[in-house]
Amino acid sequence: MKSPPIIKPYPNVPGRPTWSVMIPAYNCAHLLPQTLESILIQDPGPEHMQIMVVDDASTDADIEALVNEMGKGRISYYRQPQNVGSLKNFETCINLSEGHLVHILHGDDRVKQGYYDKIGSLFQQYPGIGAAFCRYDTIDESGRLLWTHTLEMDHDGVLDNWLLKIASKQRLQFCTITVKREVYENIGGYYGVNYGEDWEMWARIAAHYKVAYSPEILAEYRMHTDSISSASFGNANNIRDIRWVINTIQNFVPVQQRKMVYKAASKHYAHYALSIANLIWHKTRDKKSTHLQICEALKMHTDASMLINAMKIYTKMMIGRV
Repeated sequence: MKSPPIIKPYPNVPGRPTWSVMIPAYNCAHLLPQTLESILIQDPGPEHMQIMVVDDASTDADIEALVNEMGKGRISYYRQPQNVGSLKNFETCINLSEGHLVHILHGDDRVKQGYYDKIGSLFQQYPGIGAAFCRYDTIDESGRLLWTHTLEMDHDGVLDNWLLKIASKQRLQFCTITVKREVYENIGGYYGVNYGEDWEMWARIAAHYKVAYSPEILAEYRMHTDSISSASFGNANNIRDIRWVINTIQNFVPVQQRKMVYKAASKHYAHYALSIANLIWHKTRDKKSTHLQICEALKMHTDASMLINAMKIYTKMMIGRV
């Protein structure tokens, strides 16, 4: 898909809920109950919040039965007729949303108590914003804290120079951000790539709307230990996708600042790719995949530290060390 999918406007009828919490899910049945519980414990009621699981034809469990058991009629369920992939599933989530504010919460992430109150208050305080997000924790599959994301600012408010900041590097995750449905209707859905598609969206939103932020840690993004060996990392498509995102984001940045932003983003993700290459070697001992990550890293940016670190990884590969 070469352009964002069109999101159909939702009729502005009386009785629309404020919130649509849309949960894209695919083969995450062991974690989905935690996600649903984190929403239900702060549920303001069906008149205020739509809650729906959008299942991309999962094969690991009967997701509909799980949703019915957890939600007891409170959570709606939609199953794709076949596996359509994450981008199409996100598009379905948005098109099925009924609320004014859309929160896409992946079926393995969580929100903390107070998320909806805080983010809702930001939209009330700053009615002209298009989106609002919070600080977050990164957790592992067992729910253990890995790290806490750095502050964007130390108080609630509208972010200054947000486009330049988000265009230089990915700074948030789906679980943290809520977007007005009308924003998606105006600028379209997620598209282009399967790795970094959200980063492109956050930059696209920032190019058209103000964005608000709270430093409160109210969301948990789950990092899976097996993701490093996924196909995207194994064939280095993750870095090719990132390069596409960096180039696409250039269209949103003022001309006089494009070179600076492009250089900053390329340098950051080149070093990131080298760290991924090192992790791939440590976890899989796969020389081909490690080499592909290094090659893609050096295509993006080259400096002395990049060359030194690349040589260190190749040395480990030659002598068989981890």
